[in-house]
Amino acid sequence: MTSEITLFVNPTAGRGRGAHAAQPAASALRAAGFSVRTLVGDGPDDALRRAREAVEGGTGALIAVGGDGMAGLALQAVAGTRTPLGVIAVGTGNDFARALGLPVRAPGAAGKLAAEALKSARIREVDLGRVDGRWFGTVLASGFDSRVNDRGNRMTWPGGRFKYDLAILAELAAFKPLPYRIRLDDGPAFEVDATLVAVGNGSSYGGGMRICAGAVLDDGLFDVTVVGDCSRRTLLRVFPQVYKGTHLDHPKVTVHRAAKVTLEAPDVTGYADGEPLGALPLTAECVPAAVRVLAPRS
Repeated sequence: MTSEITLFVNPTAGRGRGAHAAQPAASALRAAGFSVRTLVGDGPDDALRRAREAVEGGTGALIAVGGDGMAGLALQAVAGTRTPLGVIAVGTGNDFARALGLPVRAPGAAGKLAAEALKSARIREVDLGRVDGRWFGTVLASGFDSRVNDRGNRMTWPGGRFKYDLAILAELAAFKPLPYRIRLDDGPAFEVDATLVAVGNGSSYGGGMRICAGAVLDDGLFDVTVVGDCSRRTLLRVFPQVYKGTHLDHPKVTVHRAAKVTLEAPDVTGYADGEPLGALPLTAECVPAAVRVLAPRS
């Protein structure tokens, strides 16, 4: 393995924390004897092109510095290769890093952990989801939560998380359960009116909302959480429980496990790792051991 490591940096992550986080992460890697090259693209497409070039050129590791969006972009470059992925989590959500048991908003500690993993060859293999060739590490969201994302992305004011709080209130005022058609693996499709359906490779999204609380990163299966036809009052009562994962005990919530999931519903966009995938129908496949990560073993 080459001693040159590539830091894949999003300077705008976490309201500028990405740019500041690169320095302590790089210092920790250099202190361990690695040569560090910093990669910053001119937009997502250019960044991904450069990351793929670094992987093809034999970099010893690609280490994403930013939030879930940056980690998700890095996955597109390293998935299916032997190049390990590190994550210096300094974004708003950081759900992929949490699922891996990595430090959050502690770039020096995260850089040191990545260096130790590389020097000791302590590299973990985890599953990824894949939809039409695009990889994801955490959750494919659809329904109420994806419509909140749609609305939040259209809003120019206010900024930060408060924008999505307002989007939630606006969607609650108008939302009705959606008619879903769901197929698990090669079984028969079934129909259900649902508030949302989440397909979890990891357990959480949205900065710690444990929508698929039982999901495991290396079991070869998704956890599919179906929240049924909730009233607004029920949804408001159940919603806070998502942070502890206790919503799974509610009678309107069911959980399935499958390696392949097809979701169909009208006028719904699927989001994975916080990024839009496109309109349903979508089919997600769980690919075992799809990426090598610099993270503690489960």
